[in-house]
Amino acid sequence: MMGKTPVELFIFDLDGTLIESKWDIAASVNLTLVELGLPERPLEEIFGFVGDGVKKLLRQAVGEDNPGDFEEALRVFRGHYLEHCLDRTQFYPGVEEALVHFAHTGKAVATNKSIEYTNVILQGLGAHHFQFVVGGDDGFGLKPEPGMLLHIMERLKVSKDRTVLVGDSTNDINGGHNAGIRVCAVGYGMGNREKMTACRPDWFIERPEQLMEIFE
Repeated sequence: MMGKTPVELFIFDLDGTLIESKWDIAASVNLTLVELGLPERPLEEIFGFVGDGVKKLLRQAVGEDNPGDFEEALRVFRGHYLEHCLDRTQFYPGVEEALVHFAHTGKAVATNKSIEYTNVILQGLGAHHFQFVVGGDDGFGLKPEPGMLLHIMERLKVSKDRTVLVGDSTNDINGGHNAGIRVCAVGYGMGNREKMTACRPDWFIERPEQLMEIFE
C-alpha cells in the first residue's frame, strides 16, 4: 500500500466542493427574475449555470439581449441572496469532519463567488477552519486563471509542490494546473464528471472523507 501524500496547504473551491449551495442560489435567481418581470427558469437549468460566477449566471438567466436589465438584476439578486444564502446552504456531509481532521494543515478558500457572499456563508458555517479566503471580485481574476491560487500560496508562504487544490469543476482543475499545483477533483458537486475527467485531475474522490485517506 502506498503512503499518504504530504500536504501543507489545501485550497478549496466553495460552491459544489465545500458547500451545497445551489438551492439558495437558484431560489434567489428566480426571485430576481420575478421581480424584474421575467419568467422563472427551471431549477435544473439554473444549476447548470452555477460555478462560472453569478454575473455569468444572471446574464444567462436574464438573457443576452437585455444589457440594461443586467445591472438591475445584479442589484436585485444581491439583496435576495444576502437574505437567503444560508436558508438551505450547508457543508456537504463529511466536509466538517475532513476540515477538523486537517486542523493543523493550512486551509484556504478560492472561489469565483463574490467575497461578500462568501464571507457571509463562511461566517455562518465555520470561517475558523480557513486561514485565508479569496473571492472572484478580489482582483486576482477568476479560475481557471491562476491568479487567486498563486496569491494564496504567496500569502501563506507554501510551495506549489506542498499545495493541493480541491474542486468540482473544470475551472478548478484547469486553474490548479495553470498555477502549477496538483488537483483533487470531487465527484459529488455540480461539475460535469466527463469534462472534469478530461482535464486530468491528479485525484478524483466521491466523498470528502476520502481526503483523509489520501493526504496527510
